[in-house]
Amino acid sequence: MTPAARVTRAPRVTGGFVALALGAVLLAGCAPSGTPAASSTDVANQGYQSGDGSTRTWAVADRSEPVTLAGTDFAGTAQDLTAWRGDVVVLNSWYAACPPCRAEAPDLVALANDYAARGVHVLGINGTDDVGAAQAFERTFAIPYPSLADTGGHAIAALQGAVPVQAVPTTVVLDREGRVAARILGLADPSTLRGLVDDVLAESADSAAPASGATAGATATP
Repeated sequence: MTPAARVTRAPRVTGGFVALALGAVLLAGCAPSGTPAASSTDVANQGYQSGDGSTRTWAVADRSEPVTLAGTDFAGTAQDLTAWRGDVVVLNSWYAACPPCRAEAPDLVALANDYAARGVHVLGINGTDDVGAAQAFERTFAIPYPSLADTGGHAIAALQGAVPVQAVPTTVVLDREGRVAARILGLADPSTLRGLVDDVLAESADSAAPASGATAGATATP
């Protein structure tokens, strides 16, 4: 991990024994049936961490090349990240029977609705469900954003080139150039996710600000 990257832990679940047990299920992240669990060697060799809600961010100078990702959503519409260059994008892997995916869905819906006017897009990636199961999930939670039908694994493979996404759910924030700026493994805490999106949105404002010592409207001295 570079010095610019930082890892934080999601807030600890409190309450009685039942709440603790439920929290452990929701925070752990899950894998589709038939997908092997990550081993300790994943951490050493691939930078993989268990889906415990941990967050990692990348400084602007340490980010990879822009992510190239395209496919068809469950409505049969083509989706391509290049159409959203210049905007912040939130990617979220999910499938309908995944408990933490269901738990975080209302927060992702709220984020998509609240940030749409600020040029933030949300795109789901589902490599497990058929059209019926995926669309039932979308109707249940009134999902306003598209999700790629990725049973062939092409979208996840493209994203893996920039950031490990073995845990489901995984949420990735892309900056305005399409580069990975942050990642949450497992259930995304809504305030943490919004903070990450706000930070990436603020980068553009920072880059547009006058340099230190400069005055707006100043002219160069001959």
